[in-house]
Amino acid sequence: MTRNRSITICSLAACLFVLLLLTGTAVAESRLVDNGDGTVTDLKTGLMWARTDNMGHITWHDARLYCENTILSNHRNWRMPTIEELKTLFDESFEGYETICGHKVKAWPQVELSCGLIWSSEVRSDSGRYPVSAMVFNFSKGYQYSARMSQYRGYRALPVRAAQK
Repeated sequence: MTRNRSITICSLAACLFVLLLLTGTAVAESRLVDNGDGTVTDLKTGLMWARTDNMGHITWHDARLYCENTILSNHRNWRMPTIEELKTLFDESFEGYETICGHKVKAWPQVELSCGLIWSSEVRSDSGRYPVSAMVFNFSKGYQYSARMSQYRGYRALPVRAAQK
């Protein structure tokens, strides 16, 4: 009788643990909703993201053109994201996944990145002159940095828009 009661209590504890794990995963995954049309909506930020990046090397100028000329889900008002917006797709607690360029990224899995370096709309200029660098977010390490706008190897474009418009 004691043995059966111990097994039942142990099984109940295991079930509760699994339930807690599944609930946490379900909550995390329900934040980003796949719209089934090449877009993903972030319910927390109110942003709509392209489901995938541009899938190839790209300079900042070409990334801006790519984002601004994207047509997804019958919307034409796509743009480059800010660093703060890109940060909302990063989560240090994620195990991450390996991209086709070999970077392991810790981005929400509903947004498929082909490499870990995403251009932002934020530019830098020295002494008020024409900008030559822009901010990039690294989804492998979770930090931002400035890179020359002419760089292209490993950099990607990820369109975003406000979901309400």
